[in-house]
Formats: sequence, structure tokens, C-alpha cells
Amino acid sequence: MREIGDVILDLRGISLSFGGVKALTDISFDVREHEVRAIIGPNGAGKSSMLNVINGVYRPQQGEVILRGDHFKRMDPYRAAKAGIARTFQSLALFKGMSVIDNIMTGRNLKMKANLFQQAVWWGMAAREELAHRAKVEEIIDFLEIQHIRKTPVGRLPYGLQKRVDLGRALAMEPQILLLDEPMAGMNVEEKQDMSRFILDVNDQFGTTIVLIEHDMGVVMDLSDRVVVLDYGRKIGDGSPDEVRTNPEVIKAYLGASH
Repeated sequence: MREIGDVILDLRGISLSFGGVKALTDISFDVREHEVRAIIGPNGAGKSSMLNVINGVYRPQQGEVILRGDHFKRMDPYRAAKAGIARTFQSLALFKGMSVIDNIMTGRNLKMKANLFQQAVWWGMAAREELAHRAKVEEIIDFLEIQHIRKTPVGRLPYGLQKRVDLGRALAMEPQILLLDEPMAGMNVEEKQDMSRFILDVNDQFGTTIVLIEHDMGVVMDLSDRVVVLDYGRKIGDGSPDEVRTNPEVIKAYLGASH
């Protein structure tokens, strides 16, 4: 049984603008180790922008990201990845002509020590290293129950399975914090059930901290330990699923009555 630990990620006073458009305004919340932390809100609320701040794709004009006690005014994607933060995106960015196993293998890139020449000739340390990485990838393939498509080009797969491969590539980084941006968008009910099960298993079996954006409120309420609610780039709610569900500001935002 997993136990939720201390704060591992703390966002303080995050403000982000693009020209004159404010995407995020003074947003603060924290994420605790081993929890599933959901970010919800109507379209345009700033949810994906917040994930982009966490993993360094966007650099906020104000505020800071505190990761395990280290303060960052400016995070960058490489530093975030080295620190154990992995990310999936709304729009799939898989290599469509490559097989499932090779796509997931790309998630091991930061863990490879051999130089380009050693990899090219596949000799010595490079050969041993690749075999070890492929063994890890095979474990992920077994975990996600996609053994039957391991050699299939990703472009031939249905959308739900491509989403599962995308999750596998993120897991290949062995992240401590996994950012999931609408992992169930476009899925049918059965695919959502499968993905929900895998997310819970990642959290429970691997102890991975998960920050999740999802529009399906049933999924959010079932999976999440805590929920933060954004609306037009401002935080309007933060608490347990039950607390958020009964928050008048949240209800107004989702009913379209707050503006």
C-alpha cells in the first residue's frame, strides 16, 4: 500500500504571459510524493501551460519551481528530465514509422552512457548497455500488455494503443514525477478504463508521483488524491475530490456562470 509523502514539487506565485495575454496569474500549489495530483478546469484555463512551466518548456515571468528543496526561477526541459520529470502531451509526438519497442527505447536516451561512435559500431560497453536498456523496455511492454504489437510500426496502431505507447516511452525514463496531459483524450470507455488502471498501477507499483490533466470528471474523481482547479489562468479551488466537487466557484466555472 503506497503512502503519500512530503512535498516533492512546489509551485509558488507562477505568472505567465504571452504578449498581453495572461495564461497564468499568481498560481501556487504543491505536489506530494507518491500522490496523484489532478489539474482541472474549462478549456483555456491554463492547465497545459502549467505543465509546460513544470518541465521547463515555458519560463514564467514571475514565481519559482521548487523541486525537492531546490529553487528554480527558470527550469529547462533537459534539467527537468535529468531531475526525473517525464511528460506526455495532448498531441502524440511518436515516431510513426518506428516500431513500438524502438519508440519506447527513445525514452532511455538520457540513461545511455556510451558515446555516438560506440553506439554506431555497437561494440563493448555500447552493446552491453543497449541490451540492458532493451530488457528494461521489454519490462515496460509487459507491464502495459502490448507484447503483441511490440514490433508493429506505431503509425499502424489505433489511437488508444498509440496513447499507451506514449505512456511507455515516458515510463522508460523511470521518472519520479510523471506529467500526463489528457492521457485519455479521444478514447472510448473501455480504453479509458484500461488507461486508468495503468495509471493507478504506475502510481502504486512504481511509487511514481503523477500530475494529471483530464477533462473526464469521473476519471479525475476516481484517480486523484487532490485536485487543483484553474479558470482563466487563476486558481479557484484546491483540495480533495469531494471538497472540489462541492466548491461553489468550481461549480460556477463549469456551468459557465462565473464570467
